[in-house]
Amino acid sequence: MKKLFSLFLFCSLLLVACNDDSETSGSNDKGEITVWAHPYTDNQEKEGEMWKELIASYEETSGVKVNFEQIPWANRDQKILTALAANNGPDVFYAIPDQMPQYAEAGMLVDLSPYLEDNDMDDFVESSLIPTKWKGKMYGVPILQSVETFMYNVDVVKAIGEDPSKLPTTWEEFEKWAAKAKEKGYYASSFQGGGSMNGTLYPYLWQAGGEILTEDNKVLINNENGVEAFEFINKIYNNGYIPKDSITALDHDALWDSGKLLSIQGAGKSVSRMLEKETFDFVIAPPLKNKKQATYGTTGMFVVPVNSDNKDAAAEFIKVITNAENQRKFNRETQFIPTRESAKDIYDDQKYLAQLASYTQFTQSGVIHPEGRNIMPLIQAELQTMLEGKKTPKEAADAAAKAIEEKLK
Repeated sequence: MKKLFSLFLFCSLLLVACNDDSETSGSNDKGEITVWAHPYTDNQEKEGEMWKELIASYEETSGVKVNFEQIPWANRDQKILTALAANNGPDVFYAIPDQMPQYAEAGMLVDLSPYLEDNDMDDFVESSLIPTKWKGKMYGVPILQSVETFMYNVDVVKAIGEDPSKLPTTWEEFEKWAAKAKEKGYYASSFQGGGSMNGTLYPYLWQAGGEILTEDNKVLINNENGVEAFEFINKIYNNGYIPKDSITALDHDALWDSGKLLSIQGAGKSVSRMLEKETFDFVIAPPLKNKKQATYGTTGMFVVPVNSDNKDAAAEFIKVITNAENQRKFNRETQFIPTRESAKDIYDDQKYLAQLASYTQFTQSGVIHPEGRNIMPLIQAELQTMLEGKKTPKEAADAAAKAIEEKLK
């Protein structure tokens, strides 16, 4: 039933798109646009003031009124699709990398490339632009990034006889530290096997020089590089370097807080949490490297649906909201990383966030493909089966590839 509902919505939107004037000029300017975004912090009062300031910076220069609505993260896809199919959706909405390709492939989004010729795109971090593109067209402009990498407990680093100023940078170095940690009664790191693949398999697979799925539907997860990533994870689990519950765990915060972990995979929110708790000193390491230095980091962008009544004004709003000054305001409040290099100076006086901001060049935002979200549980099931000892790394990688191919059919 869900598939039929989705198909109905997509077909409705395609009909709207075919009858819509998608040129960058001649749109029906009603003097107002509707913008949808999500809550990004726990302090909604301060976040509301931030949005008033950001919107005012656009309204004052454009003369266009902005109707802003905050929508919850839960059921966001259904709300957006239903509204757009009924032709009463927003002119601008926030999207993440596993949404954008689905919408773009269905013909739901405006190609923003023609609007951005004067937008100093060279100022954007290159890695932030990759998840905004699908089949040669740019459908979104990014406003935020994050970086996930290892954070080390300084006390544990010293306890295993290592130097906190010389953290592991390669798989080989990490394994040496992991073996020492185990000898001293610590786990080397966290592994949330019950969570997103973005925080478990994918970073290791990218570091091995691999890919999961290409834009033209080529499945690569079980090539030599992909199998190497499965093997590495299998080894650190079987050696006891990560907790026994790593197969299904959703977090290892309790182990980290109690000083049982040498390291944990974290991002900007992890830094804020640690600074609030003041439990112990920690240091941040650069993303690991095997054949390639890489890690996961999300990207958030604003997009324009094809049935917007005011595409010119909508595109201009996105340009204004993602300019350097507004990115400073937005990311200072939300504690994400600006996607413009020139706006990263907001963290010059915050050593941890400044360090994370310097690693955005190494981030990848998951599998940029319309099926990116849907193939994740298929891969996760095979990874978990491997960790349970029921399949070899090669068998698990091959089974994951077969499941992806079946899904694509």
